[in-house]
This record gives sequence, C-alpha cells and structure tokens, in this order.
Amino acid sequence: MQEHPKPKHYKELLVWQKGMALAKLVYRLTVRFPREEKFGLTSQIRRAAVSVPSNIAEGQARQSTKEFLQFLSHAEGSLAELETQVLLSVELGFVWPDDVKEILATIDELQKMLVGLKRKLEEVSPLATRHSPLSSRAEYAR
Repeated sequence: MQEHPKPKHYKELLVWQKGMALAKLVYRLTVRFPREEKFGLTSQIRRAAVSVPSNIAEGQARQSTKEFLQFLSHAEGSLAELETQVLLSVELGFVWPDDVKEILATIDELQKMLVGLKRKLEEVSPLATRHSPLSSRAEYAR
C-alpha cells in the first residue's frame, strides 16, 4: 500500500476543497431567501456552511492530530446543522426540493469524507484518540 505524504497546507485537502464548494452553493441558494430572513435563517445557514471548511482548515493548521480530530468533529457538527437548516428552508417554502439536491448530496459526500479522514488519522496516531487508563476522578480519590 502506497503511503500518502501529509498535506503541507489545508488547501491541498480534497475535503476542504469540497467544503468550499458547498459554501458557495449555499450562498447562491440563500440569495433567493426572503429579505426578512437576512438576519435569521439566511445568516444561520451561511454561517454553518462557512464553518465546515473553516474548521477543516483550522484543524489541519494545529500542531497535534488530537486537535485536528476535534476540529473535524466540529465540521461534522456544522454539516448536521446545515443539513437541518436546508431541510427547514424547503419546509418553509423558501426553496424547492430540487433546488437543494446538489447541496444535500455534497453534505452527504462530505460527511463520508470526514468519517474516512478521521478514521485514517486515528490509525496513524491511535494515541490521539485514546483516553488515559486512569480517570481524573481516580486521581482525586486517593
């Protein structure tokens, strides 16, 4: 099996590139939202979309695998938040189901990519995800 070199920069990560593409799709979609939603759902959905590649970038720039994994988890949470908000925008009639198909497919793809990346990072650095055998309470119980 061929070993892949660690990306030197987050921009080299396909998952970050897909996250950026998703954010652009969301911005294009939300332009159609009602004006009165500018500070409501429009703002929320855009923030969640921007949070995905932002967390990937920040995590990759951190010094430890443990921190990177934590930021990837934040990106996963933002994807779940974004999916919920996109579905709500359809239910509220701001957009049609066909309008969000590409966004929902990209969210699904990114969720799978993040799970795969996290699994790979955990294989490479298993200590980053292992808990100490002694809980913090056990130390104080002495």
